[in-house]
Amino acid sequence: MKYISTRGQAPALNFEEVVLAGLASDGGLYVPEKLPEFSQEEIQQWAGLRYDELAFKIISPFVAGAIPDEDLRKILGETYATFRHPAIAPLVQIDKNEWILELFHGPTLAFKDFALQMLGRVLDYILERRNERVVIMGATSGDTGSAAIEGCRHCKFVDIFILHPHQRVSDVQRRQMTTVLEDNVWNIAIEGNFDDCQNIVKASFRDQSFLPDGCKLVAVNSINWARIMAQIVYYFYSALAIGGPQKPITYSVPTGNFGDIFAGYLAVKMGLPVEQLIIATNKNDVLHRIMSSGIYDRTNLHHTLSPSMDISISSNFERLMFDMYQRDGSKIAALMAQFEDQPITISSEAMESARSLFSSAAVDDATTCEVIANTFARTGYLLDPHSATGVGASVQCRTSAEQTIVTLATAHPAKFPDAIAEADVGVSPSVPPHMEHIFTSEERFTVLDNNKSTVNQFMVEQLAAQRT
Repeated sequence: MKYISTRGQAPALNFEEVVLAGLASDGGLYVPEKLPEFSQEEIQQWAGLRYDELAFKIISPFVAGAIPDEDLRKILGETYATFRHPAIAPLVQIDKNEWILELFHGPTLAFKDFALQMLGRVLDYILERRNERVVIMGATSGDTGSAAIEGCRHCKFVDIFILHPHQRVSDVQRRQMTTVLEDNVWNIAIEGNFDDCQNIVKASFRDQSFLPDGCKLVAVNSINWARIMAQIVYYFYSALAIGGPQKPITYSVPTGNFGDIFAGYLAVKMGLPVEQLIIATNKNDVLHRIMSSGIYDRTNLHHTLSPSMDISISSNFERLMFDMYQRDGSKIAALMAQFEDQPITISSEAMESARSLFSSAAVDDATTCEVIANTFARTGYLLDPHSATGVGASVQCRTSAEQTIVTLATAHPAKFPDAIAEADVGVSPSVPPHMEHIFTSEERFTVLDNNKSTVNQFMVEQLAAQRT
């Protein structure tokens, strides 16, 4: 299996190389040169497999021998043994044809655990074999950071720096990161928003000259192919649990950076019958505006009740654009170069291909609270604000009463008590016992200006101090 850049000018890499590379050298994102494809008969035979067994079936073609099968099975077994529910990704029915796919039973109560618990183990495996050490640098709007830190805190060959927007994540999200005091973990609070954090990370990857000799950056954001790869699995898993592949299912996916729903798109390309993929956004509706108008532009970022989706530049949408433009890297490179300075207009042909599978909706904070309250009153089920945008979008985009819709519940409601309080449902969700310590534990983080040089200098100083 080889991986190619969406911008067409970077060398093709194998799985091991693409995990360590993150961004391609031409600024693009890596995608498989060719996707594995499964027949409906083959998919049906996977019904009843444990989650880690199904993950092996789907992931092994992407790894393509870079990790021996026996070792890959061990990594996947260890990854999902950290989850608190035996089904790993259980489904909860809230109406006749409406389901919630709970993706928050991992160590940090968010869907990011599915990929990042695996990625930390994969990195340690690869780096030990190569006798190398790397520096992870990532930006988070809330959940990626804690999942990345939890996945990598015990890695022998990794130092990790996570940037989050200062005072723009929930207390639970912040404390999940800042109460981890391992010597290889640094939390940086940037005086700015998530886009500012992400821009610093992207710029640092483009110019790594600030790093000491022998150091290189590795990405844990969803620009890293391994993140997307791991998320494909739960689309197959949930479909098999409720009638797939014979019955096409619609998925409603809360998303800002487009990674989680792009994994669903890949599942379709690999053979999973899906009727519709619903892009659920909040007031930061860049993806809904693209789907509605065909114009990709930047707007001011809004702070919402669903902070993990407070994003105005959707990095992974470039991966879909690559397919929309018939995998012509030169066209994507030209469009993204234009996007540096001005909005881009996606061709009508490209938009038509996207709209054949995708629909979209924007759900504001008031509607999010209404969905949380109404769902709780009707079913007793408590949604977090991100998952509520998914349910709200499914209502707007449903095409028939008989349509089976699965909404991805991307986080535990206890991570967002302010949103639950605003929804006024009369209950206050509590964190699971394994997380109660974060409210009394020491925090460690550093507040820095929104400046790449300042952040890079801080990183160099910490790495130097660690090595002396």
